[in-house]
Amino acid sequence: MKVLIITYYWPPAGGSGVQRWLKFVKYLRDFDIEPVVYTVDDAQYALIDESLESEIPKNIKIIKHCIWEPNSLFSKIKNKQQQSSAGFLNKNPTFFEKKLQYIRANYFIPDARKFWVKPSVKTLSKYLENNKIDVIISTGPPHSMHLIGIELQEKFNLKWIVDFRDPWTEIDYFHQLPLTLSSKQKHLELERKVLQKADAVIVVGKTMKENFNKFNKNIHVISNGYDGVIEDEFATMDNKFSLTHIGMMNADRNSNILWESLSELINEDPVFGEDLQVNLIGKVADAVVQSIQNNKLKKLVEWIDYVPHQKVMDYQRSTQVLLLLVNKVPAAKGILTGKIFEYLQAKRPILAIGPKDGDLAEIINNTKSGFIVDFNDKINLKRTIKDLYKQYKAKDLNIRSKDIEQYHRKKLTQQLAQVIKGIK
Repeated sequence: MKVLIITYYWPPAGGSGVQRWLKFVKYLRDFDIEPVVYTVDDAQYALIDESLESEIPKNIKIIKHCIWEPNSLFSKIKNKQQQSSAGFLNKNPTFFEKKLQYIRANYFIPDARKFWVKPSVKTLSKYLENNKIDVIISTGPPHSMHLIGIELQEKFNLKWIVDFRDPWTEIDYFHQLPLTLSSKQKHLELERKVLQKADAVIVVGKTMKENFNKFNKNIHVISNGYDGVIEDEFATMDNKFSLTHIGMMNADRNSNILWESLSELINEDPVFGEDLQVNLIGKVADAVVQSIQNNKLKKLVEWIDYVPHQKVMDYQRSTQVLLLLVNKVPAAKGILTGKIFEYLQAKRPILAIGPKDGDLAEIINNTKSGFIVDFNDKINLKRTIKDLYKQYKAKDLNIRSKDIEQYHRKKLTQQLAQVIKGIK
């Protein structure tokens, strides 16, 4: 059985967007499914991690086509393209920046990769005319990938699976975009069309499934996961009481109660301040830096830019506590970042700030892998940090998580294989 996977993110792309389908492709052959990958040539990825290219299975068919991205034009006008592509939306834009944001939001629907749709359909049509494919899979965002999928489905009468790594109109930053009413309606119409036409839909969490159920009844939750083994032996731990956040921290993920709690705990116990170290690995928004400075914590923070994936895993295993901050946005309940599953693999205590009734909270509670505190519950947050610190001082800061093997990438790929074979 052969499947065609349409994805924008593929090595040497770095970051979380590339991991899901790189790992699925890695294991699909174990379930008698041969993947063919269609992706971009010379894409302007915000993050590069060439080490991931070693994980691509040998002799796999990869079709590439060049892409023109409007961001390349914007970057010539305004040298902040990389920051925008990395997921930051300026909360206080200049007049000129407002104009650029308006153009991006209303003239590039569903996203700035829309110009890749027509040439991709043309390229893949030639391939499909000469090669047998059983199922097409498109994965987004960018959700323009689904527009390629829907055209190929209609043209060749092939089964089509849509994969949502993140929501479309419920994605965390959608409410911030300067969309006109007609543009918003166009997004909603395209989203509905894609969901209704798909033969099957895959989502990463229960909340997204609940939101999409009204459009399609064949929806499957296949979360993100971790790869490799869970080592029984602990890594060399940080000497400091380290709190480590891995991944982009934009303004919506900024937690004032976290910085305030740490500052207050230092004032209450100076030794706590001597032991504390905060590691922020990844791009950090100015609003986060400002909050840290306001609480006089800057000297206790180690700022680490993007590092290769393997190095990230080393940081995860050696930290005392793993921080996970959910975006404080209307759709927060359904946010399920990919890093949670690698946090589980690291087997270090997780301290999350987000909705206590959300998808993330359910996983943390079910696996007994850590603690989740509501966005505004500073009292409980301080109490939790103090308890973790006491365990650290007693050299007994560990976590006894359970049932995390269900999130291994190979087991998740087995679920995917069942969906693929089930629509035949």
